Amino acid sequence: MTAMKTAMFPLQLSGIGFAPSGTTILQDINLTIAEGSCTVILGPNGAGKSVLMRIMHGLLAPGSGRVEWGSLEERPLSQAMLFQRPVMLRRSVLSNVAYGLHVQGIPIPEAKRRALAALESVGLQHLADRPARVLSGGEQQRVALARAAALQPRILFLDEPTASLDPGAARAIESGIAALHAAGITIVMVTHHLGQARRLARDIVFLAAGRIQECTPAHDFFRQPQSQAAADFLKEELP
Repeated sequence: MTAMKTAMFPLQLSGIGFAPSGTTILQDINLTIAEGSCTVILGPNGAGKSVLMRIMHGLLAPGSGRVEWGSLEERPLSQAMLFQRPVMLRRSVLSNVAYGLHVQGIPIPEAKRRALAALESVGLQHLADRPARVLSGGEQQRVALARAAALQPRILFLDEPTASLDPGAARAIESGIAALHAAGITIVMVTHHLGQARRLARDIVFLAAGRIQECTPAHDFFRQPQSQAAADFLKEELP
């Protein structure tokens, strides 16, 4: 990741600040997300990680600075986001996954084909006709991941997608994320799980007190963090 503007970079943040009601949450955020990367945002509680992700996704408007995409008109269709707790519609698993495709005007046969392929990618094709709301929490999160994958986004944002799941369900989600990244989707994820960050990240953004303290390849971050804040964080979090 660099500060250079290049056509291959789909997302760049310049001078981002966010201070609702005078309370500073983010300040002077400069960040470029490279196409094809898997970037994990780490930091202590209250660092501003989820707020930063929501600004990148467009759910929040920054108080200052700019969020720029390689092509502004691509923005509505080039991204998707997965939250901690997925919302399931009162319909089948397959219909939940196909819903976003219908909204985009994708013909029904194509939407069904893409939805089934997405369910297969997360190992849930056998549950396609089951009501989505009767599934376990881990299964619902995998449905939500399939729903995002079916949209074929260029970039997928994930906000602590395994925070409320047991270890087995969390690893299933990790496998799905890794498969999407291998298929060429750019991943940006917030997690509090350092083992998960080690397994998935190519790059680490370390955020503390509303500022980026480090932006570095994952293997360098875990081996030798450059900031004292990151070193202290790892010391506290690692056994």
